Amino acid sequence: MRTVRSIKKLEGIPVLVRAALNVPIESGKVSGSFRLKQALPTIEYLRERHARVVLIGHIGDQGTESLEPVYQALKKMVPGLQFCPVTTGPAARAAVRALSPGGVLMLENLRRDVGEKKNTKSFAAALADLADIFVQDSFDVCHRAHASVVGVPEYLPSYAGLLVETEVKELKKALKPKKPSLAIIGGAKFATKEPVLKKLLSVYDRVYVGGALANDFAVAEGLPVGKSLVSGANRSEIRALVSNRKLSLPLDYVVAPHGGTREQGRIAAVRDVQASEAILDNGPKTVAMLSERVAKAKTIVWNGPLGNYENGFTTATEDLAKVIASSGAHSIVGGGDTVAAIEKVRVSNKFSFISTGGGAMLDFLSKGTLPGIEALR
Repeated sequence: MRTVRSIKKLEGIPVLVRAALNVPIESGKVSGSFRLKQALPTIEYLRERHARVVLIGHIGDQGTESLEPVYQALKKMVPGLQFCPVTTGPAARAAVRALSPGGVLMLENLRRDVGEKKNTKSFAAALADLADIFVQDSFDVCHRAHASVVGVPEYLPSYAGLLVETEVKELKKALKPKKPSLAIIGGAKFATKEPVLKKLLSVYDRVYVGGALANDFAVAEGLPVGKSLVSGANRSEIRALVSNRKLSLPLDYVVAPHGGTREQGRIAAVRDVQASEAILDNGPKTVAMLSERVAKAKTIVWNGPLGNYENGFTTATEDLAKVIASSGAHSIVGGGDTVAAIEKVRVSNKFSFISTGGGAMLDFLSKGTLPGIEALR
């Protein structure tokens, strides 16, 4: 994998940079700038070498959102940053031509064009037409076969940015953990987590499954889950994982009436979930058990919240963040809600590495590579 460090000439060269611009927006303003801060080293590296930097990225999933709020936040970190309200075409080309060496331009949301997700050759070619070099620095989308990930490298000399270089280096370490080792996987959707669970069980000493993901395991074991979120996963596949002695599940839950608030929650044993209730967080016994394992571990990898984080069931996730932060273990974490919890309790600097990827991190851990990385080879 070639990196931006190996580009010999950059002065005056237009460089198309796929950056991680998909950040949380609340009331029209960026509410979490973690990914933007991680994008700065590559931007500054190119600016210092007088390249003409063209940033491309996406915001949201619908294709209707604008990167304007992201531009407003990033220009406070990148003086002189400009914004173009389109992504391709004559206006975008003119904006790139007008850039002076060391200048930085952000183009509008890639996903406004259906060609991005569909990876159409025409859209990839239109993007490539804007620059002479492509730099992939958005690790969070490297697991997607999108035009700005795998399409553009077919048309331009392509390199990994400093962020992608670091992500690959650090996640490779996670695949060779120092013992004792502990992996914690939360979130939801068993189908997307099954490959990484199998991989981690083959590498790590202990693997804990929490969050809504654990509900699928509870169903497979015949435990009550009430109105909890489940994915309808294949029970025989789950039972095969449960039979592995390395794998463990919650000891207790925080439950509440379906659609209820945190204030309505109660602590429940795993066999004590009522038909009208939903499992919304891991309980204190579970956090205590994890704390004991964290204290013994030399390597910890964590991806995904332990509860319904977006709806206020944050206690277990935030408690776990504090415990890992104070453990002294080599800690590698990722996932939007996981990172949000770490930032909320202000322990970011206590983790060895915080990945910008959620699904990309999991896919890399399970496969050892990603389509966006292979495209750079």
